[in-house]
Amino acid sequence: MIRALLLSLALSTTAAAVQADPPRILDVKVRDSGMGWKISVTIEHEDTGWDHYVTGWEVLDEAGNRLAYRKLHHPHVAEQPFTRSLHSVTVPDGTRKVYIVAHCSNDGGTSEPYKVKLKR
Repeated sequence: MIRALLLSLALSTTAAAVQADPPRILDVKVRDSGMGWKISVTIEHEDTGWDHYVTGWEVLDEAGNRLAYRKLHHPHVAEQPFTRSLHSVTVPDGTRKVYIVAHCSNDGGTSEPYKVKLKR
């Protein structure tokens, strides 16, 4: 009986983690720093610990090519929403907009692309 209860609890916990909402990008600030762009991203996510958290975010061009990646090294369970920055991001000349996408540790856990217009 206890084994069945533990198995049921483990399965329901796994199912809840799989069904958790993907990361949500709330805001992006960009600044031309002369040596590339400084990009600060504010993300909200239901981090639960090391088994489910935002692992990073990336900067993509309009064709979907990765221009930069900001790895996040730990869960932010008690810090929601949170903001992290990336400095000296190189963007090809003529690029007028980029997209930010956040990723979580669950398979398929990505945010909606967040469009950012670049102004020099």
